[in-house]
Amino acid sequence: MKALFKYIWDMYKKYEEGINYLIFGFLAFVLNYVLFIVFDSIIGTGYMIATDLSWLLTVVFAYWTNHAFVFKSKNAGLSSLAKEFIAFIGARVATLLLEMLLMYLMVDMAGMNSNIAKLIAQVVVIVANYILSKIWIFTEKK
Repeated sequence: MKALFKYIWDMYKKYEEGINYLIFGFLAFVLNYVLFIVFDSIIGTGYMIATDLSWLLTVVFAYWTNHAFVFKSKNAGLSSLAKEFIAFIGARVATLLLEMLLMYLMVDMAGMNSNIAKLIAQVVVIVANYILSKIWIFTEKK
C-alpha cells in the first residue's frame, strides 16, 4: 500500500501543474457555471449578461488559484503583481469575447440550449486560458 501511495505522489509531483490546473480549473468552471445558471435561469438576466457576471465573479478566484497553486508565481512586488494581474485580465477578456461569440453562434444562430452551449464554450475557454497562462502570463521573466 505504501508503494502505491508513493507511486501516486510521484506521479502527482511529475504532473503537478497540469493536475492542479485541472483541479482549480474544474472549481472555477463549477463556480462559473453555477453563477451563470443563477443569473440566467433564476434571476433572469439573459444569457449574455449572465455570461459576463459569472465571468467577472470567477476571474478573481481563477487569478488567485493560478497565481498561488497552479503556476506558483514568484511575483511578489506590487509592480510585478500588477503587471501579472493586468496580463491575466487581458487574456481572460480575450477568452470572454471568444466565449460570448461561441454562445451567440450556438444559442442565437444554431438554436442550442444555452446551458449546453455554456458547457461547450467552457471547454474551449479552459483550454485557451491554460495556453495563455502558460506561455504569456505565468512565465519566468528574465
